[in-house]
Amino acid sequence: MVKSVLTAAFTALALTAAVANAHDLKTTDKDAKVTLVYDHELPNVPGKSIRGVLVEYGPGGYSSAHTHATSAFIYATVLEGEIKSQVNDGPVKTYRAGESFSELPGDRHGVSSNGSETKPAKLLAVFVVDTDQQELTFPQ
Repeated sequence: MVKSVLTAAFTALALTAAVANAHDLKTTDKDAKVTLVYDHELPNVPGKSIRGVLVEYGPGGYSSAHTHATSAFIYATVLEGEIKSQVNDGPVKTYRAGESFSELPGDRHGVSSNGSETKPAKLLAVFVVDTDQQELTFPQ
C-alpha cells in the first residue's frame, strides 16, 4: 500500500517537472542541472514541507560531495538511465530507472553521478524538510 502511494506521488512529481513554471536551483555541481519542480507545505504536519527536485546529469556528469538540510529526509527515484550513489561510508551502488534509495537527516552524499559516459540520466529527489529550511544542498 505504502509503495503504491509513493509510486503515485513520484509519478505526479515527475509529471510536474514538465510545467513551465519550474525554476532552477543554485548549484555548484558539475554537469548537474537541478530544478525545483514541487514545493508544498504539509497541511497535517505543521512546519514541514515536501519538495520535489529533478536532477539531470549529462553523459559522465556528477554532483560534488554534499549534505542536505539538517531536517531533510530524501527519497530519490531514478527516472532515466543509471545513477551511481554513495551515502555516508556505504558502498557505491548503481541504481537504474525505476529503482530508489533514501537519505536520512545528516547523511553525507559522497558520490552522485551518471553511470554512463554516453547517455543522460535523471532522478527525482523528494524532500520532507522543515519549511523554514530553504537551502536544500550544501557542498562539502
